[in-house]
Amino acid sequence: MEARHENLFKQLGTYRKELLGTVEMVTDEQAEIVPDGFNNNIRWNLGHLYLDQFLWIEALTKVASPTSKQFNQWFGFGTTPANFTEETPSFHELKELLNAQPQEILEKYRNELEKEYPPIDMGMHTIEQVLIRTIFHEGMHLQAINDLKRFI
Repeated sequence: MEARHENLFKQLGTYRKELLGTVEMVTDEQAEIVPDGFNNNIRWNLGHLYLDQFLWIEALTKVASPTSKQFNQWFGFGTTPANFTEETPSFHELKELLNAQPQEILEKYRNELEKEYPPIDMGMHTIEQVLIRTIFHEGMHLQAINDLKRFI
């Protein structure tokens, strides 16, 4: 693997650890609170981030992701915790999924990071480009989680 790809996965892992560290002291009950003025809670944000990386890879490669269709119903764009069911992964389960995700992506796509596909949004045409975009997105939701923590 090229040095820049090793660096990309180091960044993915580092930012993911930062995200998970931010919610380490959050209780299950706190993760469910939707403060006034917010649409979602911390649990939703974690599920959304997990789903987002796979959805972008799926959009690019046209290969179904390991996430269930239900993940999109629970955590997709425009959803809220009102969409949760008994089957929705718990706060704890989502943290475990997020912790494992960078390694899963590395194992599956390490040799395909520069493979070219027909471009999707923003002209992205490689998995490498998609992962860079998801790092930016994760930072946005990290800020949303920090904002939520101030109100719970």
